[in-house]
Amino acid sequence: MDDNDVERRVTAKVAWRFVPFLVLCYFIAYLDRVNVGFAKLTMDADIGITDTMFGFGAGVFFLAYFLLEVPSNLVLDRVGARRWIARIMFSWGLISGAMAFIPAIAKETDFSGEHTFYFLRVLLGFAEAGFFPGIIFFLTLWFPAAYRARIIGYFMAAIPLSSALGSPVSASLLGLDGALGFKGWQWLFVAEAAPALVLAIVTFFYLTDRPADAHWLEAEEREWLIDRLAAEDNARVHVSPASVLRSLYDPRVLAASLIYFGVVAALYGVGFWLPSIVKGFGVSIALTGWITAIPYAVGFVGMILWGMSSDSSMERIGHLSIALAIAAIGIGASAALDDPLLKMVALTFGAFGVFASLPIFWTLPTAILSGATAAAGIAAINSIGNLSGYFGPFVIGWIKDATGSFAWGLAAVAACAAAALVIALALGHDRQLEKAPEKARL
Repeated sequence: MDDNDVERRVTAKVAWRFVPFLVLCYFIAYLDRVNVGFAKLTMDADIGITDTMFGFGAGVFFLAYFLLEVPSNLVLDRVGARRWIARIMFSWGLISGAMAFIPAIAKETDFSGEHTFYFLRVLLGFAEAGFFPGIIFFLTLWFPAAYRARIIGYFMAAIPLSSALGSPVSASLLGLDGALGFKGWQWLFVAEAAPALVLAIVTFFYLTDRPADAHWLEAEEREWLIDRLAAEDNARVHVSPASVLRSLYDPRVLAASLIYFGVVAALYGVGFWLPSIVKGFGVSIALTGWITAIPYAVGFVGMILWGMSSDSSMERIGHLSIALAIAAIGIGASAALDDPLLKMVALTFGAFGVFASLPIFWTLPTAILSGATAAAGIAAINSIGNLSGYFGPFVIGWIKDATGSFAWGLAAVAACAAAALVIALALGHDRQLEKAPEKARL
């Protein structure tokens, strides 16, 4: 049978087996991570927090996340994605749901609402640590390099999709204020945490750890996939760090971490505050949900199309640089604009760039990391990069309290995207590392 025919058949089977399910899981994960931005619209007075406190609490999640990323991915490599991803989802579902009971927890523990909020955000960071890098590592175990930008793009499309679809849903849940004695923001946390608990059980039984265990593939298909991935892994051995420890301080890994820091600063800096920015236009909470969805809908399209374009040409740095330039220009322009319509146009333009850059970025480290170093290196990049998930929301909140405006905070995260662009150009990329081996044995 022709190699190309086998390749198309196997990659299609694997994609249909895993991608829709992983998109659903990440949809719920991301929604549980950022729904606090919508909860803030009515929650602040009930738990007694300011904009600075909210920014710190939203961002402290990522400090906890940072600490356990690498250990979590190493455990996943040892015990398999099926068990470990299920554990992550179940624990984050419990803690995300507990956010609804901050007043009750504060009363029982004699903590303030502020410190209970911080504590639960830290626990959520610990619980979710390793989910995203674990899935990225999992995808490298199943897909050849030539498909990774589009596959990662499909998976990460859950980010804008969860916000585009979740924004009006979250706004609607806030409208349940008073039902059964609960505030609307409490309904928001409970309703959006429940799916994670269900999906955790499904994950345990549905995922397959490695191609060798894929009995749903025919024997020749399984053999082709194992051989192709092994050949690609062997081709990277000479450029990959020699050990797990070395992968943590490899200059290329550190450079990639800084690029990701800039991208994530723009992603979360704007994402956590976008509902508040839109609400500041003077619209209702319901309309806030629909307007907030617009940049994410455009970002979803950008992520899919830009990933496909990059794979079709096997070009990475040019695609990444253009996307980061669009992000920096769009978010930077929004800082200088006061007109609501023009501000949203600029933020939507910036969202296209931010989301389009994500799948392209992840092709860079996966092209130079092999074996166990891939698990550690991917987790290290994600953990360092996600520190800006603390920086972005906190800085914007602090500047907002100090100046009464979001302008300088938006300018700061735009500068982070611009810095990521410069580092990406300096890092470069060897496209030969992603080419298919000369022969994949059937």
